[in-house]
Formats: sequence, structure tokens, C-alpha cells
Amino acid sequence: MNFFEAQDRARRKTGLLVILFVLAVLSLAGLTMGVVFLALARHNEWQTRDGGELHIPMDWEIIGGIGGAILFLAFLASLMRIVALSAGGKAVAELLGGKLISPDTSDEKLRRLMNVVEEMAIACGTPAPPVYVLTAEKGINAFAAGYSPRDAVIGVTQGAIDQLSRDRLQGVIAHEFSHILNGDMRLNTRMAGVLHGILVIGYLGYYITRVTIRASSRRGLNPLAVLGVGLLVIGFGGMFFGGLIKAGLSRQREFLADASAVQFTRNPGGLAGALKVIGGLGSGAKLKRAAASEFSHAMFAQGFSSLLQGLMATHPPLEVRIRRLDPFWNGNYILSETDPPVSDRIPQGDGYVRPIWMEAASEYAAGEGRGTAATMAIVEDIFDPLPAPKAPKGEAIEYAGSL
Repeated sequence: MNFFEAQDRARRKTGLLVILFVLAVLSLAGLTMGVVFLALARHNEWQTRDGGELHIPMDWEIIGGIGGAILFLAFLASLMRIVALSAGGKAVAELLGGKLISPDTSDEKLRRLMNVVEEMAIACGTPAPPVYVLTAEKGINAFAAGYSPRDAVIGVTQGAIDQLSRDRLQGVIAHEFSHILNGDMRLNTRMAGVLHGILVIGYLGYYITRVTIRASSRRGLNPLAVLGVGLLVIGFGGMFFGGLIKAGLSRQREFLADASAVQFTRNPGGLAGALKVIGGLGSGAKLKRAAASEFSHAMFAQGFSSLLQGLMATHPPLEVRIRRLDPFWNGNYILSETDPPVSDRIPQGDGYVRPIWMEAASEYAAGEGRGTAATMAIVEDIFDPLPAPKAPKGEAIEYAGSL
């Protein structure tokens, strides 16, 4: 399977998850109205018990007004959150401890990073965004932040700069560029805003319950307490299930970004190699900053651990991502960057052979005069990538790109 098919599959699954998320939000709105109905019914029962008078009739306009006010509060909280997160990638980068890299830096490693970013910008047809380095982070990770390509930035951890070869670093940067071009930052910002609004409903229910539960009497539970408990369950329950959908959507966008990165670089080995290095190092992709959990969906790899890691993971498992990029992977992670660079080897069967350009260089240096023809063959390969390798009998493989 080539990277275009992988992108189409990820986009289809993304669309289904977005529809599911919208339906979940609409169902929460309906449940909110239902809770208001139950609270009003409880109020009427309370008022009329023992011959009391009914002060508030069961009227749909009243139910709609109360429910609408609650939903409007949640909408307002969502809007404020979206506006805050849309301030630009610079704010996110600084929150994570990033420092802006000067375009004319003389540092060798930072210069290499800036060159890679500029190369990927040319490949994607976009201006090169500002680049930040997270100097305190030793794990291998990166992120793209911002609401649109105009205010986007790319951040890279010091660990990634120090421990990745140029090819592997290029794969990581290409992955982040795909997040920018595919609109993932805007999608994640909107979903985070909606989830914040749902959480506000839960907090509103919590405070109503806390205040009114003590007001219950011999006539039973206070009607406002019924409303508070209902909103509490809706808010925090909705936050949980909404978070599950958001995590699933984020995982699909990671598959899409991996496939797009292969399209930009024509080198699945670089991206796969970066993931193998992450799996082989003790620090992995972990970040120290507390804000890392809030922006985990924007990272190259899972940047934090949680009790519900399997359910709420914003990234697919490393081995799944690697298998899609390198079907012949033997399951061993890379423990050191002293391993041969990924671009110096291509998979063939169960092993690796030197690619054509290395053989051509050796022959040319030996005076056989075959360098020009070999160079032309390489150019043709770049614009007409080789087909995906065949799977062994009885096995099916998924392949995110062409070699």
C-alpha cells in the first residue's frame, strides 16, 4: 500500500470520528434538557406535597430557557478556550519551555535543524515557520503548534537534535509539517475548546450539588441537587467519552502525518528510524513539562504517561507505526545513533543492501565511468517511486510509503 492510500484511509476514519464526536456533543445537549426536566418535575413534586402550591408549572419554555442558559454557558466557555488556544504557536512553544532559534545561528546542530526545516518547507510549498528548541527536554520529540499555517511554529526537543541523524530528523520535521498542512492544529484546538465547555458543565453541576445537597429536608432531595448531580454526571462523563473520541481521532491524524511525511521525503526509513531510536532509549519521547499532557496531541510521539494510557493515548503504539513504515522490521529498536544512517541502506528480503547511489559512487570512483547513468536512474526513482514490497506468503503488510 502506498502513502496516498494510507492518507485516504486515515482521512476517512478521521471523518467518521468527527461525526461521532458531533453526535456525542448533541446527545449531551439532549441529556442536559432531560436533567432540567427531571429537576423541574422534582421541584413540582416538592412544592405540591402536603397540600403545597405549585409555583413553577411544567412548561417547555421554562425547561428550554434553563437548559439553553446552561448550554450557552458551556458554549461561551468553549469559545473563550478556542480563542485562548488560537493565540498562535509562539504561546504554546513558550509554555513548553521553548527558545526561538535565530535563522543565522552558528551552532552546528541548530544550523542542521534549520536547514532541514527549510528543505521541508520547500518540499511542502510553504514558508518556513519559526523553530523553537526545548533545551531542558532530553527525550526525543517535536511538535507543531498554531491555529493556521500563518501563525504556526515547530518545536524540537534538545534530545531529538542531539540523538537523531539528519535523515531521521528530517522524517520528524516532515511529520510536523504534515500536521500544519492537514489542518490538524485547527481541528485539535476546536475539539479541545468543546471538551472544555463540557467540563464547565461538570464543574457547574459540582458546585450546585455542593451548595444544595445540604438543603435537602424530610421532603426528599432538593430539586437543585437533582439538577447538580445530573450536570455533574453529564459534564465529567461527557469529558471522559469525548476524550476517548478525541484520542482516537488524534491517532488517525498521526497515521496521516506519517504517510504525508513519507510523501514529502520519499524516505520511509528516516521516519521509521526516528521511531526506533525513541523505542530504544530509556528517556523515549517523554517530556518533563506539566503542560505536555495538554498538548500531547500536537507531539511527534506520546510525551507523557497516564493511568489510562491505552484508552487515552493520543498516538498509536510505536511498533504499529514502525510496521507501517518498515514491513521488514525485525522488532529490534535502535540503541545508539552509531548505527548506519537509514539512508545508507534499503530493505530487501530479511536483510539490507547498499542502495544504487552508493554502488554507483563506488564504481565511478573506481574509474568505471558509470556514475552519470546511475545518477539518471536515481532521478527517475525519485519521481517514479518503487512499488511497495511483496508480503511473504500467508502474511499481509501495510505500507505507508514507497522507497
